[in-house]
Amino acid sequence: MYDMNIPVIFQFLNGVTAHNDREWFNAHKELYEAARGEFDKVLSTVIARISLFDDGIRGIQPKECTYRIYRDIRFSYDKSPYKTHLGGYINARGKKSDHCGYYIHIEPGNSMLAGGSYALPPKILKAVRQAVYDNMDEYRAIVEDPAFKRYFTVGEEFLKTAPKGFPKDYEYIEYLKCKQYTCYHPLPDDFFERADWPEYVEDAFKQMKRFADFLNYTIDEF
Repeated sequence: MYDMNIPVIFQFLNGVTAHNDREWFNAHKELYEAARGEFDKVLSTVIARISLFDDGIRGIQPKECTYRIYRDIRFSYDKSPYKTHLGGYINARGKKSDHCGYYIHIEPGNSMLAGGSYALPPKILKAVRQAVYDNMDEYRAIVEDPAFKRYFTVGEEFLKTAPKGFPKDYEYIEYLKCKQYTCYHPLPDDFFERADWPEYVEDAFKQMKRFADFLNYTIDEF
């Protein structure tokens, strides 16, 4: 395993959170590069672990998974120029794909493991809901399994009523109200300083793969 300097990641993120302006960032560019380098080591370790049970991930490089530190402020009231987190989306079909992948997010007070598909186009979202409805026993066997629930909660935002085309009195209608079929697991700030974190992430994402495989069976048809 890589020898990692995780504190430098938080040093940069705490700094850019407190001083989110170009003057501070330019004066601390070396700190940013150091933090990004350590985050690449985290991603390399995670990719190697996921590759043990997901062949589609083998050969992916950290640079294919990471995002720019610069925020898109064109349509935002918040004009802060920099993100206050580092994120990496490990996806067999690319980080911009609708295909479900594995996401690592490091942010002071808000670090997490996550996955699924965010902001699916309406046509695909409808098809995924139909797949959940048509295969509810299989879906429940995944998301209600204690081994899965140990790590993940499914969904972030939900419809207030049944989605169009589905019966309002359906016993498992809550599973169809997800606006995003994503799952996430919060992490403490010191998580990546623990000796056993790679094993923990491997086990968590191994559980998540069943959820992703279920969704990708439908998503990959589009």
